Amino acid sequence: MAQRNSRASVGRDENVLDFPPASTPDKGATALELVYQAADVFRSMEEHARETEARAQSLCASALERLRLAEMRADAAERAQREFIITAEHKLQDACRALEQAQSCIQAQKDKVTAAELRAEVAEAAARQAKEALALVEEAIRKRLLCASPDADRRLTAVA
Repeated sequence: MAQRNSRASVGRDENVLDFPPASTPDKGATALELVYQAADVFRSMEEHARETEARAQSLCASALERLRLAEMRADAAERAQREFIITAEHKLQDACRALEQAQSCIQAQKDKVTAAELRAEVAEAAARQAKEALALVEEAIRKRLLCASPDADRRLTAVA
């Protein structure tokens, strides 16, 4: 084996072998040495292939895990979005109902204000009629009961 390493060696590029000069008289030893070198190259290639395969499997497993996590996040985001939409729809429905109630209350208050205004107008009209009737009564009292007395006229005006 020591002889193998001294006669031929793998160069800087592992796929290129340095061959001993062709003038070597022992061709059997040289052939054996070449077989050993070829075996070393094949072992090196197999090891490199195993390492590459292991890295590829590791990358695939990592990519699969990242994909699984991404799918889980996407599912969670979709669920959250659906829940948000449902909640927003419920809040919108509640707001619509509250708005309808508020509009109904406002209309009822407007109706009450209109009714109160009408009652106030009727009361004002009644008050004017009562005032006019009172003025007529006062005038009738002055004319009929206190007919000729100018002092009584002044006293009634002062009291009123």
